[in-house]
Amino acid sequence: MNRFILQLPQTLFLILIFFCGLLALPLQAAEKQAQWIRVSSDHFSVLTDADEKKGREVAVRFEQMRAVFGQLLMRSKLKMPEPLEIIALKSDKEYAQIAPFKDGRAITDPGFFIPGEDRNYIVLNLFEPESWRAVTHEFAHLLLNYNYPPVQPWFDEGFAEYFSSIRLDNKRVEIGLDPELSLAWHTDLVGNQLQIKEPPRPLTELLSPTVWLAVPDLFSMKHHMENFHEGTHHTLFYAQSWMTVHYLLNKNKLQQAGVYFDLVENQHLPIDQAIQQAFDMTTAQFDQAVKDYFHSLGPLFAALDASKDSTATAPGGQVYFSPVPISADDIGTSTRQLPFAEGQASLAEMTVRVPEHRDQAVGQLQALLADPKTETTIAYRALAWDHMQRRELTEAIEELNRALQIDAKDPWVRYELALQTYRAQTNARFPGLPNMMQDLQIVIDWDPDFAEAYNMLAMGRLAGGGAHSAMTAIKLAVQLSPRSDRYLLNMANIEIALKQWDAATALLERLKGSQNQQIAHFAKKDLDDLPTLKKYGILPQEESSSASSSASTQSETANSQTDEPTEEGSSTGNAKTVPEPQPDKRPLKFLKGNLVRVDCSQSPAAVLSIFNGTKVVKLRTENYSGLVILGSEKFSCEWKHLQLSANYKPGGKSDGDLVSLEIQ
Repeated sequence: MNRFILQLPQTLFLILIFFCGLLALPLQAAEKQAQWIRVSSDHFSVLTDADEKKGREVAVRFEQMRAVFGQLLMRSKLKMPEPLEIIALKSDKEYAQIAPFKDGRAITDPGFFIPGEDRNYIVLNLFEPESWRAVTHEFAHLLLNYNYPPVQPWFDEGFAEYFSSIRLDNKRVEIGLDPELSLAWHTDLVGNQLQIKEPPRPLTELLSPTVWLAVPDLFSMKHHMENFHEGTHHTLFYAQSWMTVHYLLNKNKLQQAGVYFDLVENQHLPIDQAIQQAFDMTTAQFDQAVKDYFHSLGPLFAALDASKDSTATAPGGQVYFSPVPISADDIGTSTRQLPFAEGQASLAEMTVRVPEHRDQAVGQLQALLADPKTETTIAYRALAWDHMQRRELTEAIEELNRALQIDAKDPWVRYELALQTYRAQTNARFPGLPNMMQDLQIVIDWDPDFAEAYNMLAMGRLAGGGAHSAMTAIKLAVQLSPRSDRYLLNMANIEIALKQWDAATALLERLKGSQNQQIAHFAKKDLDDLPTLKKYGILPQEESSSASSSASTQSETANSQTDEPTEEGSSTGNAKTVPEPQPDKRPLKFLKGNLVRVDCSQSPAAVLSIFNGTKVVKLRTENYSGLVILGSEKFSCEWKHLQLSANYKPGGKSDGDLVSLEIQ
């Protein structure tokens, strides 16, 4: 009895501890859900699970790099017409789980860049100091693509190498050292201990020998970026490109370089002649000037010598040093706490774009959506993106529709819906065109500098019969992204639709030399077709497979849907007069209803009877095998009692010609 009494307080104490633990669980869960924050500056947004101080430092460094870029290229205003999302993870473990592979192994760089058609990602490992320096080369390319005219590859790579040597703190910037050495010595300069995992392979040592590439050979070399990384930069092409840009920037010859590129790219002068006119020196003199400049840079050789000395603690010296264009104190940022599910879904939305981790990310997204408490628009749209990559269009649309039920105004969902319609085009016709235009307007209201939205808007307007308004939109796309040959090809097709033959011819002549072989192919084809178009106003009927293959890079010439009537054709000599094909100016209409039956008795033609709630409308297609269909892999003559929507050109009050179908 006494023993029981003595143990009772202890029992009550244990029970009390148990219930206190239960009460603490929701608090722990709430703390876990509050770990993601978004730190935003004027031009960048950083999603991080670290603290606000580290998130702000990342945003500040990118703002400073942006300012240095503008200063180097003398640009007072910079554009970013494709959204950039920065994700900064606080631990090595988290970063390793999403880092891409190279040569079968996860990369060891503390940062990586993922390009995309809709947006770009930069991912950083905050466990490593100054991890942002790992993506300076790719960041330079990104800014060049949007803020400098198309130029020869040596300039782009040389500038990116020069820029990647950048060192920043809150008040000063250092730039110009060997970019490979600069990154290799990075840990020592920050942590007072030299920790180089691999011996540095500086570009400087490649330029020490007397044999350099001949300038015409360097300036005419082609170069193509790989998916995530460009491979080794320890080549003579990179080294000499870097030093040539080094010379141009520090000898104030950037404006002369602009003259050179105009002469070569636009006026098609030979390289030797363009160098003579732009720089007022022969090619041999230009070559010697760059070499002399290189040998005058003592700090580069001091750094090279230091890298070979195992007792050295730093490379020493700098080539260019100045106050930072904008100090950390002058950069304003704001911080917003994010729910745990939103942060995790955003991370998975990026990870699904890394091929090695795609299945892992899909599983994480599905797990989030399995619980109503963690269901988000972000998770649904990320799964939709994955379905689109797998060409599972029906499933993609289903995920996007679920996302809309949560947030009907989400701009990324609207963008993906518009992109679905854009990719489904054939012969410049778009299924669901009215919805596409509405979605694009929402996207542009959200981001007025989104170049791809203007491109899709232009082609949608062209398909709808507004060639003049299409030209307005495509000009905006080209201004925002001047290096996109795809946009220029679309501009050429709009010029054709407007019968601006000379402008179209000049643009197509330029594009037939594009490094993008698909663009070059279509440009040449359009040039070949121009005489027929000028004479008859329309091309002969082409096979549907040919039209479909071109849809990803251009809208086919849509003269049948321009603002003006086509020019009259003419015949010459004793040739028989060819009747001029008349443009189809009927408006595109939309119908939603129940499919009653399909009549394929005149195959390959088919007639669909659709009940819209008040009457039956009969829509005809001349060849159902070439019909654009969403929601089904192929057309079936056995269809009945299906909910669908259709785009068509009206005939009478209750019939018309079918343009596209979408099975609900």
